[in-house]
Amino acid sequence: MASDTHSLERILEDNLQEKDLEEVKRILYGKKLKELEINSKALIIKEKKDFDIQSYVFEAKEEQLRPKRIVRVGLIQNKIVLPTTESLANQRDAIHSKIEGMVDAAGACGVNIVCFQEAWPMPFAFCTREKLPWCEFAESAENGPTTNFVKTLCKRHNMVIVSPILERDENDVIWNTAVVIDNHGNVLGKHRKNHIPRIGDFNESTYYMEGNTGHPVFETEFGRIAINICYGRHHPLNWMMFGINGAEIVFNPSATVGDLSEPIWGIEARCAAVANHYFTCAINRVGTEIYPSPFTSGNGLPAHNDLGHFYGSTYIAAPDGSRTPGLSRVKDGLLIAELDLNLNRQVSDIWCFKMTQRLPMYAEALTKASESDYKQQIIRSHK
Repeated sequence: MASDTHSLERILEDNLQEKDLEEVKRILYGKKLKELEINSKALIIKEKKDFDIQSYVFEAKEEQLRPKRIVRVGLIQNKIVLPTTESLANQRDAIHSKIEGMVDAAGACGVNIVCFQEAWPMPFAFCTREKLPWCEFAESAENGPTTNFVKTLCKRHNMVIVSPILERDENDVIWNTAVVIDNHGNVLGKHRKNHIPRIGDFNESTYYMEGNTGHPVFETEFGRIAINICYGRHHPLNWMMFGINGAEIVFNPSATVGDLSEPIWGIEARCAAVANHYFTCAINRVGTEIYPSPFTSGNGLPAHNDLGHFYGSTYIAAPDGSRTPGLSRVKDGLLIAELDLNLNRQVSDIWCFKMTQRLPMYAEALTKASESDYKQQIIRSHK
């Protein structure tokens, strides 16, 4: 069941004196971020559509030889709209309609890049292991109904959108895919999820294949972006490869529940931002989704009709370790941040992680570790 707790921040604010709260937030979140004024049109949409908006600024020091490189990003977390027993077309259309309003609010705030949550146009039905009807949500990444819908939003707001969907390719192979659509409404490319979870209800190999797109970085008019889909955030080398390939912002569209991952949610994307000298954007679903047929987790416990509570808590982290507060654990939300991408290189020059990494040494060791008899060699060396 979902906790009534709105957010960690709400607990702190309700129970700490102002001076103590300021010190706790300094330790938890790094430097204090300025709040960005929210456009009045966006506030009207927010009240009408009933979602939260938070907005912050990540600043960098003024440079003498480079102008500021300002980009505004928006992250959207949302519940599904209709029960999972409704027709698939109605479910998808209702989510499209909700998201359109939230994107319009982001556009009113001057957002340049928006990222949605994992598999956003559908319930997260992979937990059920049922093929029908859920596989019907899979669609073309290039010209499916969701991509065509998103293209109109991109052109309307001169906005890049990262749209994670369930993809069905021309050979009927299914993938967990993030489609990148540029601000002119063109499909810039796509990335397929590299790592498939096989843990409890999250045994998603029933539905789709491990990705075959590597670690692409997409050059947009607003900066170089990459997408580390959900379970990939547990793999440090996955984060590292996006940095090696030149990413300045890495989005992590996810779907994860409280009992499984909440204690590590605020750590992983933030650590990746620090380790790789880029911004990270962690987006999680929110809400509890109920399915008509019960399913089991293979752990001996009774069958159940829901995966658990998706706890939201979407946030953005910077390479200097600072981060925004999280969005609500229980409510739809839009998180906006204005980033100065110059901060990436400034932090890199201070900490020198890229300069001091030992890629040839790692490559040699990883090559050996990938050999089939490597473990036996290690065992023999310790005898």
